Amino acid sequence: MSVFFAKRFLTLLATLVGASIVIFIVMEILPGDPALVILGVEATDEAVLALTKELGLDQPALDRYFDWIFGMLQGELGNSYAYKVPVWELVEGALWITIPLAIMSMIMSVTLALVIGLYAAANHNKAGDISLMGISQLGISVPNFWLAVLLILYFAVELRWFPAGGFPGWDEGFWVCIRALILPAVALATVQGAILARITRSSVLEVFREDFVRTARAKGLSQRSTLWLHVLRNAMIPVLTVMGLQFANLLAGTVIVENVFHMPGLGSTVLKAINNRDTIVVENVVLLLAAMVVITNFVVDILYAVIDPRLKAHDI
Repeated sequence: MSVFFAKRFLTLLATLVGASIVIFIVMEILPGDPALVILGVEATDEAVLALTKELGLDQPALDRYFDWIFGMLQGELGNSYAYKVPVWELVEGALWITIPLAIMSMIMSVTLALVIGLYAAANHNKAGDISLMGISQLGISVPNFWLAVLLILYFAVELRWFPAGGFPGWDEGFWVCIRALILPAVALATVQGAILARITRSSVLEVFREDFVRTARAKGLSQRSTLWLHVLRNAMIPVLTVMGLQFANLLAGTVIVENVFHMPGLGSTVLKAINNRDTIVVENVVLLLAAMVVITNFVVDILYAVIDPRLKAHDI
C-alpha cells in the first residue's frame, strides 16, 4: 500500500508543478498591462512605470514565478493589484460559497444517479428502465445555465420558494444559506446526475453478466441481495472515476451558474480578476482549483485500491 500511495502522491506533486508552470506562462503571454488597466488609458508613462515597479512586475519572469510559488508554500498569496488587499481575503469568502455549492451538487447528483442507475439496471429493458434512460438523456442535453434561468423563473419568481440569487452569508444562519444554494445546486446536479445515472446503469449491467453473479443467483441469493452484496462494489470503480471527474468539474465549472445567480463564489472572483487584469488573483485561484481537481483524483485513486485490492498488487 505504501508504494501505491507514494506513486500516486508523487504524481500529484508533479501535476501541481506542471499546472503552476502552465498557469504562469499563460498569464505572462496574455495581452494587457495590469498597471495600465488599474490607472486607466490616460495615465502617464511615469505613473504606469512607477506602479509596475510597486507591483513587482518589472522583475524577471523566473524570479516572479519562484516568488509566487515560495509565497504559496508559506501561505502568502500576495496582494491583489486592483483591490490592494491580500488575495486570501478575496479567495476565502468565495471558497465558503463554491465548495458548499459543489458538495451539495455532488450529493444531489450521486443520490439521483445511484437511485436511477440501480433501478434501471435491475429492471433492464422494462418500461421503468426505458423511461428513466429517456429522461436522463434529456437531462444530459439541457444546458445548466438555461435550466438555472428556468428554476429562477418558476421557483423564485412564480412560487417564491427560494431566493432568485445572491448569497446572504453564513452569519445569517445555516438554513438560510442552504436555501440560497438549493437552486444553483439543482442546476449543476441535473446534468451531472443524468450522466452518472447512465454510467451506473451500464456498469451494473456489465457486472451482472459476470460468472460470480450467476453463481450467487444459482445458490438462491435474491436479485436485490446480489445487487447490494456483490454487484454494487464491483461496479463502483468506473462510477468512482466519473464521480471524481464530476466533482472536479463542479469545483472548476461553477463560473456560469454562479454568475446567473449573482453568487460571489470563485467563479465570480476569477472573472472580476480577469477583467481587472489582476493576474496575481487569477494565478492563485486557478492553481487552487487545479489543486482541488488533482487532490480529488488522488482520493479517487486511493478509493480504487480500497474497493478493489487487486489494483494495488498490479501497480506495485
